[in-house]
Amino acid sequence: MKKSAPIIMGILFIIVVIAGFFISSYNGIVSAEENVDGQFAAVETQLQRRFDLIPNLVNATKGYMEHEKEVFTSIADSRAKLAGAKTINDKVEASNELEGALSRLLMITENYPALKADAQFQTLMDELAGTENRISVERNRYNESVKMFNSKIRKFPTSVVARLMGVEKRDYFEAQSGAEQAPNVEF
Repeated sequence: MKKSAPIIMGILFIIVVIAGFFISSYNGIVSAEENVDGQFAAVETQLQRRFDLIPNLVNATKGYMEHEKEVFTSIADSRAKLAGAKTINDKVEASNELEGALSRLLMITENYPALKADAQFQTLMDELAGTENRISVERNRYNESVKMFNSKIRKFPTSVVARLMGVEKRDYFEAQSGAEQAPNVEF
């Protein structure tokens, strides 16, 4: 009986170490996942800010650009798509589509000097520029948290716990294709 006590203690020690590893890994994965979700919520907050600014921007420009209906239609459609997006990928796609529509609107405003001089329009443009900067910062933070999360769940031995939890890699918030090229603005 006395000889089996060290063996039992050794087995219990190994079980405690393994249980501690699984608990630690599980908690680390949960924390990293919550960080990713929190960062995406910060992106969504800024996207909502932009979403709320757009009607004011459109209303400020409509009086000057009555024959540019397709741009306004594109913005409205993109806003509706963003409002109805459920998954992260759908939100990313809708956000990129809305950015493209806004870019077209801003390129067209170059043809309207009176609009560019309008104080309300200038204020809205400043707000939009600030919002776009905030979105960029939050996207970068989100992508950094996704990078850390994906790295964590792919490293052994934590990857074993991640598989048992059914945790999968998260997608990055990527720019739309063609975003690396500057738009062509002609006057």
